[in-house]
Amino acid sequence: MTVLVNLIVTLGMLYVVPAGLRLIDPAGLRTAARLWPVPAALGALCLWLPRGIPATALAALYAAAALALATRAPARLLEARRRSRAGGSAGGAPPRTTVSGPAEVAVCTALVSPSIAATALVAERAGYRLFGFDLDILALTVPHFHFAGFTAALVAGLVCRAGATAPTTARGAATLSRWAAYSVPGGTLLVLLGYFVDDWAELAGAVVLTTGMWAVALLTWRDIRPGARDRTTGALLGTSAAVLVATMLLALWWAAGEATGITHPTLTWMAATHGLGNALGFALCSVLAWRRLTVD
Repeated sequence: MTVLVNLIVTLGMLYVVPAGLRLIDPAGLRTAARLWPVPAALGALCLWLPRGIPATALAALYAAAALALATRAPARLLEARRRSRAGGSAGGAPPRTTVSGPAEVAVCTALVSPSIAATALVAERAGYRLFGFDLDILALTVPHFHFAGFTAALVAGLVCRAGATAPTTARGAATLSRWAAYSVPGGTLLVLLGYFVDDWAELAGAVVLTTGMWAVALLTWRDIRPGARDRTTGALLGTSAAVLVATMLLALWWAAGEATGITHPTLTWMAATHGLGNALGFALCSVLAWRRLTVD
C-alpha cells in the first residue's frame, strides 16, 4: 500500500496542485504555481526516504510552502466580501478569478488543504503520532487532503464559478452548484473533525462530502461536458464525473462500515480503488479538462 499511496501523493504534489493554482487565479497565483514544483519535489522525495531527520526536514520545507499558500485564503475571502458589498467590480461584473460567495469558499478551502496534508506528512516522517493518530492514518491524511481537500474543493468551486458567470443558468442548477461549493469543503471539514470525535461523526462528514461530490459529478456531466470544445475535453469531463459516482460510493461504504461494524473494504483495498480512482479518474482528468476549457 505504501508504494501506491506515495505515487498518488507525488502526482498531487508535483502536478495537480500547481495546475490547480493556475485554474484558481492565473494572474494572482502565477508565481506560486511556477515555484511550487521546487518544494513539491522535496516533499515527494521525503516520501521515499526512511523515517528520520532527513525525511522530516524535507517534509518541513514542503510544509512551509503549503502554509505560505494557505495564508492567501483569508485575503481572498476578505476581497470577495468587499466585492460582494460593493456589488462587484467596476462595470458590474466580478473578474473570472474572483467570484465571491460559495465558489470563493471552495477555492479558499483548496488553498488551505495542502497545509493540513503537509502537517500530517511532517509528523508521519518524524514517526510522531500527532494527536495520537497511528502513523498509517497520518500517511493516508496526506493524499486525502491533496485530493478530497484540494482537488475536490477546487473543482466544486470551478463548477460553481462557471454557473455564476454563465449568461443563463437554471435556478435549480445554480442552487445545486452553490450546494456543491459549500458541501464539499463542509464535508471535508466534518471528516477531519470526525478523526477527533468518533466514527459516526466521520460518517456524517462522508455523507455531506459525497452528496456534494455527486452534485459536482451531475453538473459536470449535464452542464459542463456538453459545452466542451472538443471530444478529448468532453471525454475527460465525462470520465471525472463517472468515476466520482463510484469512488464516493466506496467512501460511504467504508465510513458506514467503520461506524456500524458491517463488512467493508480494508484501507489497502480503498487505496487501490477509491484512492487511485480519485487521483487518476477524477483529479487528473478534471484538472486536464478544466485547463483545456480555460485556454484562451
